[in-house]
Parts: sequence; structure tokens; C-alpha cells
Amino acid sequence: MLKRMLTMRRIFHVKGDVMCTILLLVLFCLLLYARQVVLSSGWDKPVWKLEIHGSTSASRTLLGTSGTKGGQESPEFASSPTEHKLPPCKPQSKSKPPQPKSKPQVKSKGKSKSRRKNVVPTKAAGKPLPTMPLFDFEGYLRKKDNRDFKLLIDQPEKCNIGGVEEEGGGGRGSKGSTTAPYMLIAVKSIAADFDKRQVVRRTWGKEGLFQNGVSIRTVFLLGVPRNQTALPLWDRLLTYESQTFRDILLWDFEDTFFNLTLKETHFLKWVNSSCPHVKFIFKGDADVYVNVENILEMLQGQKPDEDLFVGDIIIHAKPIRRRSSKYYVPESIYGAGLYPNYAGGGGFVMSGHTARRLSSSCQQVELFPIDDVFLGMCLQLIGVKPSRHQGFRTFGIPRPSAAPHLQTFDPCFYRELMVVHSLSVPQIWLMWNLLHDPKLSCHNRTSPTSWPFKWKESMGETEAEETTDYDEKQVFVTH
Repeated sequence: MLKRMLTMRRIFHVKGDVMCTILLLVLFCLLLYARQVVLSSGWDKPVWKLEIHGSTSASRTLLGTSGTKGGQESPEFASSPTEHKLPPCKPQSKSKPPQPKSKPQVKSKGKSKSRRKNVVPTKAAGKPLPTMPLFDFEGYLRKKDNRDFKLLIDQPEKCNIGGVEEEGGGGRGSKGSTTAPYMLIAVKSIAADFDKRQVVRRTWGKEGLFQNGVSIRTVFLLGVPRNQTALPLWDRLLTYESQTFRDILLWDFEDTFFNLTLKETHFLKWVNSSCPHVKFIFKGDADVYVNVENILEMLQGQKPDEDLFVGDIIIHAKPIRRRSSKYYVPESIYGAGLYPNYAGGGGFVMSGHTARRLSSSCQQVELFPIDDVFLGMCLQLIGVKPSRHQGFRTFGIPRPSAAPHLQTFDPCFYRELMVVHSLSVPQIWLMWNLLHDPKLSCHNRTSPTSWPFKWKESMGETEAEETTDYDEKQVFVTH
């Protein structure tokens, strides 16, 4: 009996040890599970570090170094990039008044969800949007023969200049003595970009008279918005804008990237009918900065009744076959291996004589979905070789080898240039005022056309890279 009792005690003792071990293992697993729940719900400090990294990216977006798409999903990050030292302040600002102790936890969960939502747009924004889902090439081929669209808003008196005294900046002030403008500025725009049109009107696109009676006129080229719900009463807006500024040309075709070719052909037709005696034409985008004074200086001695086409000319460019590229063109649309020489769309100058010839030749060339290349095809048909000028910078400004210490946004760089592409509205306004500041001090100019620095690329280095989209390059090397 005693022996049996000792055996039972040993068994129970062993079972007690086993039970304690099992309980400890269960508790340990519960602790691990609780820690995992805490980490995944965003209540730990490393999550705040991720938020700081996100706000830093948004601050880069505000500075214009990574586009404007990055900050659309989480505006709270972009609104205060300098507040990363006090991360709990932002969650508390949007949390509900009751339960003050639970504010950081509840908001952290929301932040974690918003960050998980932002992961997808961030990755998508890092890659160019695919062209195929946005553009129907088969539909384009079916409709591309429709080349004539109605002009909804016209400016028939734009090029009729009388002897009325006009006021303007940049040395304008004498009475006009010609019946046609010396130079017509044509700017590609869309209905929603009222702010871009306004900054052009108030800076480099001002109408009026320069010295020696040189007259300038400006028009904006628009089509019908594709998504009309995004801009309610867009037609009323453009009507009022046309009545106020008298510089809107609106055609009845969808204002899409691939319809810019229609904008090109219709503008040339309008020049041929409504502005046939214009001497020179500058045509460009609304997001460029233009030194009109330098362009007029370049045109001195040029004959308007001869062929002239000057810009940032791209030669030996190959069609982009990547579907992810904005400039993707399938072989069924263009089967050749090289494009003809063409000017970057940021801006170029041509004579009125060349514009009238292009109006005729572009009616003979089969429409092509990229307007810059299409215009190169029209130039090739009439046998005009476009000329490249160093002052046209559709790729931005490279750092000069002779002055590597200067910043590329320095106004002294822009003072010697004609066109610089991809600037925001504040940058255009800032550069205009910097260059017209009487206190601006740059190098001593020995002659009006002297070049102070040795640019890295020479006049002949204009070949486009095989798989590089030219508008994806950064304008500013460093800030």
C-alpha cells in the first residue's frame, strides 16, 4: 500500500511539472500573439518612423522634385512636412473629442490603413501610366481621317493691328504701324489650366509693343475637355475668359494627348486664314519659361518670307515600343526604325512663310498621334531642315562645366536662354520677376549674343536615346 502511494505521488509530481511547462508555453504564445497584434495595428514607435519618411516624400513633392501625383492620396502628409518631430499632434487633430487616452491608438490604426492604401498609388506613380488602356489605337485608326473640326471660339481680329498706342512691359511703348503682328505667340493649353494661362499672360506672354514697333500677340489653343464633369461649366469659363482676354481658340475635338496633332493642324489652318501676314510665330507649352527679348534678338536680320524653323531639334530618335511609355507607338502605326528630325514640343520658332507652307503639307501627311513627330514629318515633306539653337532647353538645364558652383535655377542662367521646359506656375512667376529686377547682377555681357559658360553638350549632340522619353528628364540638376 505504501509502495503504491509513493508511485502515485511520483506520477502526480511529474504531471504537475508537465502542466506547469504547458501553461508557461501557452502564456508565452499569448504574449507573442499580443505583441504581433500591437505591431500590426500601428501602436508601436517604428510606425511613426514610417510616417516621417512619408512626410519627407511629400515635402519633396511640394518642392517640385517628384511631380504632383505623389501627394494626392494623403494631403495631411504634404501639408506640414516640418512637423515630424511631434508625430502625435497630427493624430490628435482629427480624432474625436472623447476618450483622450485612446487617441494615439485609434489614429495610429487609421494612419496604418492610410499608409497601406498609399503603398499602391506610390508604386503606380513610380512607373509611367500604361498607354494602351488610356488610348484606343484601333479607334484612332478608324477616326484619324476626320481632320476638320468646328472652331467654337475664334479671335478673327487678333492679327489686325491699327495705329493705337499700346502699353506693356519690356520696353513696349511706341505706336504700331503694321497691320499684322511681328510675332504671334501660340500656347497649347487645356480648359482646366486657367492658372497657367494667367501666369503666361502676366509674364512672358504679354501682348503689346516692344521697342522699334515690334508687336506681339498671344493665343491659347484648346480642345473640348475629355472629362467634362471634372470642370463644371467649363464652356462658360472659356466664354467669359475669351470675352475678357480675347485670346482663346477652342475647337470641337477632345483635348487629349494624342489629339495634339489635331491642335497643330487646326492652328496652322487658322494662321493661314486669320493671320496670313504674321512674320514669325513662337509655339510652345504653358509650362515653359520664355525669354521673348532673346527670341526677338535672335530674329533680327531674319527674313519672314523665307523658311525658318528653330528649336531644340531631336535627331535619330527611335519609336518607343514600351507599352508603359506615354509615347508608346505600335509598329502597326509606325513601322520605320527612326523618326524624322523634329523639335521638342516645349517651344520653337518659325517664320510666317514656313507656317503657311506647313499648313498645306500637313494636310497631305497622314495624321500621327505624337504632334512633335508629326510636325517633323511635315517639315520633311516640304524639304525644310529644322535648326537647333542652344537657347531652347526642352530637356532642362545641365550644369555648366565652367561654373559648377552655381545653381541651375539661378536667374543668370535663364538670362541667356530662350525656352526652358517643365516649370510650375510659381517658378515661372518667380523667374520673370527675378530677371526683371533692376538689382539683378550677373556677368558683364560683352555682346547681346555672347555665351558666358561652356555648355556640356555641343551643337551636334542632339541624338535622342533609344528608350528614353524626353519629357521624363529632370529640369533642375540640383537645388
